[in-house]
Amino acid sequence: MTEAGTEPAGCRFLLVGLTGGIATGKSTVCAIFTGLGCVLIDADVLAREVVEPGQPAHRAIVEEFGLGVLQPDGALDRKKLGAIVFADPARRKRLEAITHPAIRERFSRRLAELVAQDFAGIVIFDAAVMIESGNYKNMDRLVVVVTDEATQIARLIARDGCTREDALARIRSQMPLSEKARLADHVIDNSGDRAATEDQVRRVHAALASELAQRRAR
Repeated sequence: MTEAGTEPAGCRFLLVGLTGGIATGKSTVCAIFTGLGCVLIDADVLAREVVEPGQPAHRAIVEEFGLGVLQPDGALDRKKLGAIVFADPARRKRLEAITHPAIRERFSRRLAELVAQDFAGIVIFDAAVMIESGNYKNMDRLVVVVTDEATQIARLIARDGCTREDALARIRSQMPLSEKARLADHVIDNSGDRAATEDQVRRVHAALASELAQRRAR
């Protein structure tokens, strides 16, 4: 889980949260948005950066979980750490207490950089658990990427080599896409081919760009 803070004062950009579910194709949608000139901030990338060797969060994780969560080169063994925290909610909360403040700080720093650059476009913040963490409330707008369940299952099997039962269990363990979609300002259905998805993303982008232009005109 990751979360971040609110946008800084004086910003001229539109901060758009983007989320969805497992195997809904958020990466594809993000790639299309960036091709249209949006700046992308990926919560997963921030989460990896703050736990790199030498970072304060890395040291705190080693102190909390021991040297057994490290690879030979000193980097975190994310699979080992994941196995520990997903089996024990209390330890997962401890990990989040270490990583979330660092992620928020890095996110805020990135937004401050965009303000300093006088960026006046659209910033896409891609985060898988944005709604679950409540951080979607800090976004100017929320985009949710959805697919039908059959497509999710097929993509998971193809991507991860899991069984249909495992794929279904992973999907059902998450917040239902229908619930996420109800909170969205824009929903992108990524069940079809890339051309259909790109058409939807372009329409959403045009709506967001129009909103940003109206904001500047006030």
